[in-house]
Amino acid sequence: MNAASLARLCTSLDFPMVVVTAFDGCERSGCLVGFHTQCSIEPHRWLVCISTSNHTSGVAGRAEWLAVHFLRNDQHELAQLFGGVTGDAIAPHEKFEACAWQPGPGGTPILAGCDWIAGRVLQRIELGDHVAHLLEITEIGMDHAPAPQLGSQHARDIDPGHPA
Repeated sequence: MNAASLARLCTSLDFPMVVVTAFDGCERSGCLVGFHTQCSIEPHRWLVCISTSNHTSGVAGRAEWLAVHFLRNDQHELAQLFGGVTGDAIAPHEKFEACAWQPGPGGTPILAGCDWIAGRVLQRIELGDHVAHLLEITEIGMDHAPAPQLGSQHARDIDPGHPA
């Protein structure tokens, strides 16, 4: 396998970007995520992969619920907040002080202005440098944002708070 070829291929793709939020009963956290997908129509399931080097990984690993927020290309500032600022460098609650949100299932932050899904974590699977969280989708919120989705190509200028 040629790692350079795989890297070139992956950087040519435009993965939809989301912000995943978590609440473990004590701490709220959230991060920008590019690895996620619907993985079952019936029952309703979503798979979200969070980097183990990310502060949110620990909180998500203890959380019963996660919320997945689908970003639009006019929400670059929100992507920057959750992708370029790490909870290791600032208090994680400071991210939530910088944006509008409300508590969702299990106290999980639901970001204002986003289409979103929330789900109970059914299973966690270690996948190398990421942990996959299998969600049972229980709630959905649609803001019907008119802008196209924010893809990874439009988020390339965000310096990650952590390496992938």
